[in-house]
Amino acid sequence: MNKIKNSVHFEDLGLIDYKKAWDYQQELNKKLIERKRSYEKEHGSLENYVGQHYLLICEHPPVFTLGKSGSASHLLLNETGLEKENISYYKINRGGDITYHGPGQLVVYPIFDLECFFRDVHKYVRSLEEVVIRTIKEYNLEGIRESGYTGVWLEKGENSEKHKICAIGVHLSRWVSLHGLAFNVNTQLEHFQHIIPCGIVDNNRMVTSLSKELGKKQEMELVKLKIKAHFATIFGFDYA
Repeated sequence: MNKIKNSVHFEDLGLIDYKKAWDYQQELNKKLIERKRSYEKEHGSLENYVGQHYLLICEHPPVFTLGKSGSASHLLLNETGLEKENISYYKINRGGDITYHGPGQLVVYPIFDLECFFRDVHKYVRSLEEVVIRTIKEYNLEGIRESGYTGVWLEKGENSEKHKICAIGVHLSRWVSLHGLAFNVNTQLEHFQHIIPCGIVDNNRMVTSLSKELGKKQEMELVKLKIKAHFATIFGFDYA
């Protein structure tokens, strides 16, 4: 495949229903796969193929999502409880277990054709983590990776507690990505009490947010700009 620098279309979807955003991701994912298949059928290979890529950012109304490798028992509310709390619930096709999305959490969905970047799932997940690590470093927070887990963590206290500030779950189809990262900026963390986040049963591993760590609500638009810039640097692309 060619070495032309990738160009990425950026879209800020604002506050959007989870199912609507999921449907849109899948629409783009299928479009990119079909585009690549058509090129390969016509040319016999992907040499000189120039891919299309999208970076979507948004926030969601309160929702729990369960990944394909997760356990439904990690949702601690029944249907009545979900209705009472006004929280939606979806079983989806990303990796990982259960997590929460809601207002104040910045969710980023890269719809990238990774064959145009690199064919390495591990590197892709590490790159998503690096975006958040570099972003929170601008707020004087040291993000770390935790062996055996995905996401970005902060090490806290004398007992070496790990507080998760960003969850990551992805899905690939013919190297075109779906889902992505959920970065707690001004997230209402009490909603995490209704689940076992990411299926991790460990009192030394908790959930935190940028606003909690810094002691005040953060300007979301500024965080978006930082995330957007670090994506371009780490993945080496330009915005269309």
